[in-house]
Amino acid sequence: MEKLKNSLNSVQVKLFLTLCIVIILIIAILILINNIILETFFLYNKKNALKSTYEQINTYYNGSYSQLQMEDVLNKIVKINNYEILVKNEDGIVYSSDKYHSSNLSQMAKIAGIYTNYDKGILEIRDNMIIRTINDDTGNNSYLLLAGKLDKGYELYIRISVAFIHESVEISNKFLYSMAFFVILIAAIIVSFVSKKFTKPIVKLNDIAKSMSNLDFSRRYVETDTDDEINNLGKSINIMSDKLEKTISRLRSSNIELERDIEEKSKIDEMRKSFISDVSHELKTPIALIQGYSEGLLENVNKDEESRRFYAEVIQDEASKMDKLVKQLLELMNLEYGEREFNNKQFNIIELEKEVLKKSTVIIEEKNINIEFNKDTDIEVLADDFYIEQVITNYITNAIKHAKEINGEKKIRIENEINRENNTVKVKIFNTGENINEENKERIWNRFYKGDESRNREDGSTGIGLSIVKAIMNNYKKAYGFCNKIDGVEFYFELNLFDANK
Repeated sequence: MEKLKNSLNSVQVKLFLTLCIVIILIIAILILINNIILETFFLYNKKNALKSTYEQINTYYNGSYSQLQMEDVLNKIVKINNYEILVKNEDGIVYSSDKYHSSNLSQMAKIAGIYTNYDKGILEIRDNMIIRTINDDTGNNSYLLLAGKLDKGYELYIRISVAFIHESVEISNKFLYSMAFFVILIAAIIVSFVSKKFTKPIVKLNDIAKSMSNLDFSRRYVETDTDDEINNLGKSINIMSDKLEKTISRLRSSNIELERDIEEKSKIDEMRKSFISDVSHELKTPIALIQGYSEGLLENVNKDEESRRFYAEVIQDEASKMDKLVKQLLELMNLEYGEREFNNKQFNIIELEKEVLKKSTVIIEEKNINIEFNKDTDIEVLADDFYIEQVITNYITNAIKHAKEINGEKKIRIENEINRENNTVKVKIFNTGENINEENKERIWNRFYKGDESRNREDGSTGIGLSIVKAIMNNYKKAYGFCNKIDGVEFYFELNLFDANK
């Protein structure tokens, strides 16, 4: 039932039913016109024809035609119009139609004379002429009769049968009734085709509108050269679709920017909270030491100069550690939250490694560490040398700190492995010593992770060096990490080689 209701609501079905009803009404109107108006229209035309013939015959009789010539003229009129004509005067019949008996014509004249004074059947009446419908004696035949007087005093009677018009109406009605079914069937097929042709683009437009309501603007109306309302509507929908798509695209962009702004604000809030938490946690010990030693100086706990100098040196050392910690934390925050822009340029990674080793020469010699490093090659990379120096420094510092004697020597090895297929170089820094436990493989990259708390305070380590390495390499989206070896640990990171062709 619901399906039938939906079908009846369809524009195509409504248009089909409307056109079918219109066709049926047209046929009904034709039948009505055939029954009511056709006979009246026929009589009106025949009446005017009779009047015209009357005027024509009157004109001929007023002329100088002989009786023989007049008979020829009247015979032609009879033949052409299928009339019955009778002309008489006081002496008798002057002319009668050849194909009719004079008794019939006399009867016609008699009938005309009998009914001249009655209104029944009169179509038009003048001083010298009357036109009316009459029946013969049998009542089976109907005629249209003109009875009038000519200017010369002759009586003129013209009669034409109208019985056939009734038969024509009946035959026409029967034909219309019999053809109505076939006409409706053919019309239904044509209407179905026409309605489908008209509603097909409307259905397409409806589907496009539904897609637009679902924010799908990929479907388009195929415009034609026809300048009609449907094609214009399709053009308007295409224009509206373009404008909506652009507007929604702008709204989405604005929404993305808004979300980005909210995310940035959340990041800043998170960074601020994390910074405050980390600083408050890590500065407790140095602040306590500075407070304790400064109070000792104020209270003059140690009166000798050497003790006071020691107290001052401790305060200075702890303040320096605090300054270094805060700066590294700020740098780490900026790296982790994408606040740093890298200034990538071409430089020699070998020269940078030599520079970092040179800065660590004193502590390397103090710890008797042997360095294995191939300095003879040049490797050009594309990166920010400032941040890559931090990565190398943290790796080498970490290697120096954890280097232990294995098989009679402490060793740090620096290797640069080139991969031409990927156009990268893998920097590897190895130190002899203990392997990293499985449970600490991820923890070592966390900020403030310290494998040996007691020693880290002595060497000034903040515990965020590897966190900075992680943040820098994540910004570059390059591989980094470490792997345990038989006699130590090897840390590594990758960089893109400089390509002069780009």
